[in-house]
Amino acid sequence: MKRDTMLPALLLLLLPALSPVLAWIPVEDWESGNVTASVSESGQCVCHVFLPDTTFPADRVEHMQEVTKDLMLEVEIQMNKIVGFEAKLEVYLQDLTELTIRVNILESSPDKYIKLDFELLRIELREFEALVSQLKNSLNSSSPIFDSLYTEIHNMSLIVNQLESYDESNLAVFRIELAKLQKKLEDCQTEQELISPDIGNCNHTGILALSKPMVLQLNAQLSPGYIYGGWGKDSKPLRGSESMYFYGAYSSPSISDFYLYSNYDKLILRSAFKNHRTPSGWAGLGSNFAVRSNSLYYQRNSPLSMAKLNLTSSTYDYRVISAASSKFSYSYSASQFLDFAADENGLWVMYASEASKGKIVIAKIDEKSFGVEDEWNTGVYKEMVGNSFMACGVMYATRSVDVATEEIYYAFDTKTKEEKHLSIQFQKFQDKYTNLDYNPTDQKLYMYNNGYYVSYNVKFDKE
Repeated sequence: MKRDTMLPALLLLLLPALSPVLAWIPVEDWESGNVTASVSESGQCVCHVFLPDTTFPADRVEHMQEVTKDLMLEVEIQMNKIVGFEAKLEVYLQDLTELTIRVNILESSPDKYIKLDFELLRIELREFEALVSQLKNSLNSSSPIFDSLYTEIHNMSLIVNQLESYDESNLAVFRIELAKLQKKLEDCQTEQELISPDIGNCNHTGILALSKPMVLQLNAQLSPGYIYGGWGKDSKPLRGSESMYFYGAYSSPSISDFYLYSNYDKLILRSAFKNHRTPSGWAGLGSNFAVRSNSLYYQRNSPLSMAKLNLTSSTYDYRVISAASSKFSYSYSASQFLDFAADENGLWVMYASEASKGKIVIAKIDEKSFGVEDEWNTGVYKEMVGNSFMACGVMYATRSVDVATEEIYYAFDTKTKEEKHLSIQFQKFQDKYTNLDYNPTDQKLYMYNNGYYVSYNVKFDKE
């Protein structure tokens, strides 16, 4: 066979074999191959074919599949967001409609405002003016500060009249201004006292004197009939609760409600952030409760026992002191069988027993186990005592001198086991009180005096 006739025939034989490969090559690339022919030494015709790279791009196809999957997922997420936004939009539109209706009612009918007792506000202002006068007389001072306070009280009275005449809903403005005014009065009293507290320091020989009473205001219920109860601060506050105040009172010795206020201003504005109402079987009795480490310690009614309310978890626990007797109470009020107190040294409870023949027994409470870890017998009869409190491990007992004067007349040191007879007199806002507790975080005494919040700065003898 001749060379020029063998080449076409050989190409025809090779094309079927090459067709699967060429099928993957774009048409425009078919001509890119290189075909050459030659004759071998034996006289045979040999064809050489050079084709371009024909590897299938599997990695690119896989990448496209992943991208497609991601895009489908993103589309689904965005669709879900749109559905959620539609639901929220419907709620917002409904709220806006309701708000529009309320605004229209207020604009068209001013008589729809809530009727407020502005006469009660005038009574509070008159009481406040009386307190300023009492402070001025007790300090024998003609300081311009008092003239400024009188002027502000007069201005507040004008504000009350204006609010009543055109917009009763602005009562909050008056409350805030009243709180500022009361804070100024307290600052004024503090400046006059010249008592510098040394927080946490017990390097002294005991209490030397008390300041004049600082009267904050009437209780949260605005009722002088709520004479049983107490108020104050946490004696060992958790972080973030250093400014918290507590209050609980009622018209009888049985107490079931406790209120928490985030700071001083909220207490003055009577705006509690939490209210604990004791469940059935956990009602309190007496007024000498205390708060320590965000737990409220109080006297449980039945059985007579120490009760503990965790103010965070709202859980309750109790322990019975078998020796404690319900026959002995303070002279100012009945049912004060267990008196809780806290100071720099820890948590305490005072009671009287048959074995002590009615004399006060001091018990130190282990806060972890909520049990009594130690006890001391004093020489003072509980029924002769108006109230008592602990400060730096020393129990102080009070009694009445006259209607306007109280006296710390007895002290018992749990460290030395020594007792002292004292005569530290201090003024009372009103005759009787049901709660008196010392707080080591500010070295103040907190008294609940016939429904009023009263406090004293404590001056220690540092000789």
